[in-house]
Amino acid sequence: MVLVGCHVSIAGSIDLAVGRALERGCNTFQIFSRNPRGWKAKDLDPDTADVFRKALDTSGLGPAVDHMPYLPNLASPDDEIYEKSVAALTSELQRCSLLGIPYLVTHLGHHRSAGTEVGQERVIAAVDRALAAAGADGVMLLLENTAGEKNSVGSTLADLGRILDAIDASEKVGVCFDTCHAFAAGYDLRTSEGVNAVFGEFDERIGLARLRVVHLNDCKGGIGSGLDRHEHIGLGSIGEEGFRHILRHPAIRSLPLICETPVDEQRDDGGNIARVRELAMA
Repeated sequence: MVLVGCHVSIAGSIDLAVGRALERGCNTFQIFSRNPRGWKAKDLDPDTADVFRKALDTSGLGPAVDHMPYLPNLASPDDEIYEKSVAALTSELQRCSLLGIPYLVTHLGHHRSAGTEVGQERVIAAVDRALAAAGADGVMLLLENTAGEKNSVGSTLADLGRILDAIDASEKVGVCFDTCHAFAAGYDLRTSEGVNAVFGEFDERIGLARLRVVHLNDCKGGIGSGLDRHEHIGLGSIGEEGFRHILRHPAIRSLPLICETPVDEQRDDGGNIARVRELAMA
């Protein structure tokens, strides 16, 4: 069976996320372990973390995935923002370890006109420092490809490959591949030929063994638009045929797929999860 889920809320208590994932028909899921829109976070209560771990163990769900909050910018040339970002990444790795979550997804950030190479070096140093300081055994950091926005770092597979190759503890780092971001950055996922070419390049530049999680999202913008706007599965520019080809690809079939799709009058989380399962069987 395809491993597919969505991002679920931790409102009230983090352990409640497990039940919410089950209600939506997930067999994998993603959370923010804290408020994603602020710098400060309360320490995790060890008893609550233990309840989360036990609920996860008994649920049959997994793997669980954690996502970094929005404010950190690992490529920032601003030293104050950069230091706060490294500290946030270190803390989040430790939180994953406490919760028993094996994957932490992070955006790489924006270099703010400092240049791509400068941004890449900042990211590499930030990851090296955070992994060394966190001591979070059993947690893999996943670098997420970006949508080709101005000054962004990590929009191309070549960029991701360079960064991954330069990180000291490379065995602790992998990739989360976002289909919306890839399409917006210029990678064509609408046809069988396009999908094969994209994952062939991924294998050449990064290695498919480093692909651990997929953010499965359709795209509101056109190919190469640089527009990070997610759409319901099959209702955007990638389309249903594109997702059939994506879901058939051997690099994808066994991976956890996380939908970060809208919730509106067209479809809710459960509807997108169900559509993924239908397309995977088609």
